[in-house]
Amino acid sequence: MIFITHPEVEVDPDRPVTRWRLSDKGIARMRVFAETAPPFRAIWASQETKAIEAAGILAAAQGCGIRVHPGLGENDRSSTGFLPPAEFELAADMFFAEPELSFRGWETARAAQERVVTAYREIAAEGVAIVAHGAVGTLLRCHLAELPISRDHDQPGQGHYWRLTDGQPTGWVSIT
Repeated sequence: MIFITHPEVEVDPDRPVTRWRLSDKGIARMRVFAETAPPFRAIWASQETKAIEAAGILAAAQGCGIRVHPGLGENDRSSTGFLPPAEFELAADMFFAEPELSFRGWETARAAQERVVTAYREIAAEGVAIVAHGAVGTLLRCHLAELPISRDHDQPGQGHYWRLTDGQPTGWVSIT
């Protein structure tokens, strides 16, 4: 199994975050990754536009379709809507630092982790690619590695992946 996070997006404060699209740079990076990716038996994505687009690029290179699972969505941040980058980073720090607490109505990290782990258990199999989001991959990776929820285990930037090898997640690797 491989978990891939979507690469760079077009930030649009006037559009819901769940409907943000990949940027030209994100599309280009995903195309490069898709050219060298191993074959997959199934490709799963969250319901968010950016993840579906990234999964679609991968699926097109492999000549297969994608399946969508609502449990793979990013943590629910709809209570605040768009936050400027500096404010978002502080909120994300709090999300990981206090997994039982909600930041201004956000889904808690613990609740998001439970949702993501449930989705993983429903779809996990050898040869599966999951395309979703950084926090989702971090929460799942922490669970599988039996690590506490912490931003210390977060991806270093958009467009990274980790593999599940012998039941353990590897470290994050850039898609390009």
